[in-house]
Amino acid sequence: MKARSQFSSTPKKRSKPSSTHASSADWSAERVLSELRGLGTQRNIDGMAHFGIRAENVYGVSKPLLDNLAKRIGRNHFLAVALWSTGNHDARILAGLIADPLQITSALMDSWVRDFNNWDVCDGTCCHLFVFAKPAWSRALLWTKRTDEFQKRAGFALVAYLAYRDKSAPDAQFEKSLKIIERESDDDRNFVRKAVNWALRNIGKRNLRLNRAAISTALRIQKLDSRAARWISADALRELRGDAVQSRLRRKKA
Repeated sequence: MKARSQFSSTPKKRSKPSSTHASSADWSAERVLSELRGLGTQRNIDGMAHFGIRAENVYGVSKPLLDNLAKRIGRNHFLAVALWSTGNHDARILAGLIADPLQITSALMDSWVRDFNNWDVCDGTCCHLFVFAKPAWSRALLWTKRTDEFQKRAGFALVAYLAYRDKSAPDAQFEKSLKIIERESDDDRNFVRKAVNWALRNIGKRNLRLNRAAISTALRIQKLDSRAARWISADALRELRGDAVQSRLRRKKA
């Protein structure tokens, strides 16, 4: 069984669990933990460590198996909150898959983000849940100011996902985010700088106007006296100026 790999910056569309799933009410946190315990393997835990995912309370369940279990359970917000409170790594990933975005509040998001202690839970929760919640933008911009590595990563990861998912957001919203990206581009912590770069690239792939704005931001970042900033800039410019992105954006405009 392979370890979970990093959540993509352009996530595939996930089929949403049905809110009318017949057996959803039959699930309890205890039953779910029992299922997770049976699905996990030490081999997968070891593989997760290879990708920088380390957790004390973990069973080692692969992402495909978590997805399948989420489909079996269906949408169940009450259960999701209970699973999160267990502190189990796999249960928290699952919670992000079955919670109801319509019931996600700023208070809950702030509570859960304080529990983020690795990129796996951080990115998974932002990708599958927080990006669809009403407070997504306000929390994303707030969290980019946090000092904790994974809370700050969550802010930029959420911006990256919003750039991909929020089709109605105006360019001005992302231009504001570019200023924040430039401000935080000297943070050399691995999981922060990668998320800053990720947000920059996703904004720059949204349309031609934002592509030009993101490239200009990257060029300014390039001039900063920071190893992290130089890496963020070089990696982003390589993709945003590349033929694949430029051709796609021109076709999109046409």
